[in-house]
Amino acid sequence: MPVLEVTCSLVGWSCLYLLFCRTFAQQGSEWSCRLVTLSHGIVIVMLTAYVLFIDGPWPFTHAGTENTELQTFSLAVCLGYFFFDLAWCVRHHTEGPVMLAHHAASIAGMLLALLMGVSACETCGVIFGSEITNPLLQARWFLRRLGRYDSALGDAVDLLFVSLFAAVRVGVGGFMFYCELTSPRTTLVMKLGGVGMYALAWVFMVDIARFGYRKSRAKYDRWRGARGPRGGGGALPLGAADAQKRD
Repeated sequence: MPVLEVTCSLVGWSCLYLLFCRTFAQQGSEWSCRLVTLSHGIVIVMLTAYVLFIDGPWPFTHAGTENTELQTFSLAVCLGYFFFDLAWCVRHHTEGPVMLAHHAASIAGMLLALLMGVSACETCGVIFGSEITNPLLQARWFLRRLGRYDSALGDAVDLLFVSLFAAVRVGVGGFMFYCELTSPRTTLVMKLGGVGMYALAWVFMVDIARFGYRKSRAKYDRWRGARGPRGGGGALPLGAADAQKRD
């Protein structure tokens, strides 16, 4: 168990948070925490991408194998962040039970992989799939705070987020979950952890699908309202043409 690395990671993310709080004092503590989350998402996606696609081994074929040094380092960096973020969420009461359960399950999974010395391979794969959509989620929050969410950029961020979540976390994640369950090397406790994480992914997917439906329906209703009823000869009512130009 790399206690020193995890401790350094926790201290590092905490210091970054304090730096952001000092720099953006007028924006509030959540702004600073979101910046830390965005920073972690970018760093850990790049780190786990290198672990998965360059350093190896491949998680679909080597689930349950012994941890490499780089895999262990990646988990230590991520675990320190999750300790920080869970403590922040509990202190500020910003997240519901589902997100807190996700954080707790993520911490438990990383701890088990580090303590047992195996299964960091597929754990890094899960982290990569989970965090690849995180920068988009934070971008959506910042756009909303800046008053620029209701725009083409906000729509593009939402569309990319939903598409990536469905394709990577549910689609590719489902295949990796199958590989983990069928691997003779993966321990039972890690398989049970995989069941819990994939179930949480589907809980999030259902919520995201509902959000996507509501947003699409609202945009369609606004489009119909802007279009207005057609008058005789197919002409638009007075002012409807201008409304369409603005859209």
